[in-house]
Amino acid sequence: MGKTIGIDLGTTNCCVAFSEAGTPKVIPNKEGSRTTPSVVAFTDSGERLIGHIAKRQAVTNPKNTIYAVKRLIGQKYSGQEIEAVREHLAYEVIQASNGDAWVKSHDETYSPQEISGIILRELKESAEEFLGEEVTEAVITVPAYFDDAQRQATKDAGTIAGLEVKRIINEPTAAALAYGLESGYNGRIVVYDIGGGTFDVSILEVQDGVFEVQSTAGDSFLGGEDFDNAIINWMIECFQDETGINLRFDKMALQRLKEAAEKAKCELSAVETADISLPFISSDATGAKHLNLKLERPVFNDLIRDLVERTRAPCLEAVQAAGLTPKDVGRVLLVGGQSRTPLFHEMVSDIFGQEPNTDLNPDEVVGLGAALQGSILKGEVKDIVLLDVTPLSLGIETQGGLVYRMIEKNANIPTAYSQIFTTVTENQTTVSVHVLQGESDISSNNRSLAKFELVDIPPAPRGVPQIEVTFEIDTNGIVKVSATDLQTKKEQSINISPSSGLSSGEIDDIIQRAEDNRNQDAARKETIRKMNKLESMLTTLDKTFKEYGHFLSDAEKEKINAQIADARKAVKTEDGPGIDQCLEGINRVSKVLSEAIMFGGTQKGE
Repeated sequence: MGKTIGIDLGTTNCCVAFSEAGTPKVIPNKEGSRTTPSVVAFTDSGERLIGHIAKRQAVTNPKNTIYAVKRLIGQKYSGQEIEAVREHLAYEVIQASNGDAWVKSHDETYSPQEISGIILRELKESAEEFLGEEVTEAVITVPAYFDDAQRQATKDAGTIAGLEVKRIINEPTAAALAYGLESGYNGRIVVYDIGGGTFDVSILEVQDGVFEVQSTAGDSFLGGEDFDNAIINWMIECFQDETGINLRFDKMALQRLKEAAEKAKCELSAVETADISLPFISSDATGAKHLNLKLERPVFNDLIRDLVERTRAPCLEAVQAAGLTPKDVGRVLLVGGQSRTPLFHEMVSDIFGQEPNTDLNPDEVVGLGAALQGSILKGEVKDIVLLDVTPLSLGIETQGGLVYRMIEKNANIPTAYSQIFTTVTENQTTVSVHVLQGESDISSNNRSLAKFELVDIPPAPRGVPQIEVTFEIDTNGIVKVSATDLQTKKEQSINISPSSGLSSGEIDDIIQRAEDNRNQDAARKETIRKMNKLESMLTTLDKTFKEYGHFLSDAEKEKINAQIADARKAVKTEDGPGIDQCLEGINRVSKVLSEAIMFGGTQKGE
């Protein structure tokens, strides 16, 4: 039986590992390095370069050197995030026929999955060379806030690389798994994961081999690339102030600036000042121009402070979602290469009141955890249980456009939940099931995942049929929804594949929008509740009035007809105050009708 390797497919760098006798080990690449740059280059001669060798020639081949493609995977070209990313890329990003963001090199187009597949294939070959055997299975990590489309695209990249992806797991979860087994620690762990392109924070409870994710939050477009860009912008402005030359549209200069920014950023994790020297960066009529700058850590901190501050809100959100306070956390793990920046250490200490733990290499810990998960799946490591969560709530639309949540955000997966619903009209023979994803109580504010119908329900009075709706999410995040008529046992179901999920930007926007509109949602929800109540009272009154209206005087009949008309108008216009008045009015005329029935019945009996 071959090894199942673990792969951290990062925005900037990748790491591949395997597990031997329950101990994970990093596999060096063909050059002997423990990490591989996530870079692919296409030369004029048609050669394909991967990793360090591709990165080294980027300055002389900027338009055909593809990096940070993880930021494009599973994304639409028209997205705001992609528009922002494109400004800082030396290579060309194009819109594919399906609307996705692809890349172009030498008149050829490539999907992000294909570029990622090229990188994964290189890692696979390095593993085979190191292990001396064929490798066909892998566990690949993704950011916790990666959506279904991005997860499916990552699996597709694995397939392109010739790998059977046994599991896609979240990067913070993998890091906690590696740390927990290494340290034997029991308690609550916060994983603060800031990599090249994304930020995730997860809170886990670790007890005797059970790793339970309690909550997760993050920012899908915040990482080391943004810190590089902050330095690049600073260098461009400094150079333009000095020379009047704008380097922003010079592809070769941009590539040199990027390399210098990354180098300076890394240096400033250890020293107070980074020297930046880029001779012959440009020229004008007066001759060649050179860029020579000193970037001091206080200036660097000012450049990135807003970016670092963006990690605070997700941390507090995750703590609150887990029902904790920051002081309830036992340990905080820093993960991802960008976490070496000292300002992040200050941020973590400020939020959680403790120094972060840096025992494990932040570039390797995620890959090590993925390798451990592979050995767990093979049964080589026993007595370990890993429970992850779903990042957004799932539910169905109910009467009046409200949402009934079936599975809450941060629910452990795999999971299943069933609830019995009924019909809302007389003799209803069809029930429509509208599956939604998001945090709003109003259906139109959420993302529609699927719609299907349960038909041939036997006609019956409203409220009599029993329709059982079941939601299931498996360990790969695939959703199945079914509806069953409990009388006839007739069932209709649908599988919602990961590719129909949300983009990372949409997830962030949905959560933020739900937070911003929470008060509006509450008011709207209350109005709909009253509308539903009024419609129910109208149905009952109308039916009773038609059957027993002859007990009423003409004046009473006129008053009830007028009240019914007013109520229907209020429901149609969704007039909140008018609905309140109509509820009172319907109550009054219903009481009049009830008394008339009782009186009329007595008269009739006499």
